[in-house]
Amino acid sequence: KNREIKKTYWAIIKNKPIALEDTLIHYIAKDSKKNKAIISNKLSKEAKEASLFYKIIGRSDQYTLLEIDLHTGRHHQIRAQLAKIGCPIKGDLKYGYPRSNEGGFIHLHARKISFIHPVKKESVEITAPLPKEVLWDFFRDI
Repeated sequence: KNREIKKTYWAIIKNKPIALEDTLIHYIAKDSKKNKAIISNKLSKEAKEASLFYKIIGRSDQYTLLEIDLHTGRHHQIRAQLAKIGCPIKGDLKYGYPRSNEGGFIHLHARKISFIHPVKKESVEITAPLPKEVLWDFFRDI
């Protein structure tokens, strides 16, 4: 609620975004029947503001690796906002990627979380290892 927890994600996309880094601000409403986020550029009574910052941190011949810092935590926010700018996450059929990955996963990884320890009042940062998978292996040393 007070945005004291910082969450960082990595996503692999095929279409390179126009900007090397950018803050995306959209409005998201949840479609519970389809378990999908409906995104727009305009505020409505059903939609809540969604904000994230991304930057390109790696490239291969075919794919781009983004680092994403969430400012808000909306339903399917990263997936929906990247799709809105024409950059769906690899394997994400629900948000416009043309085909699924073998195994049905998408290339979105909760990379890091940082927060102030509630008792010790010290900074805590936890980094998750990348999944063992060919494309993630390519970006492992970033």
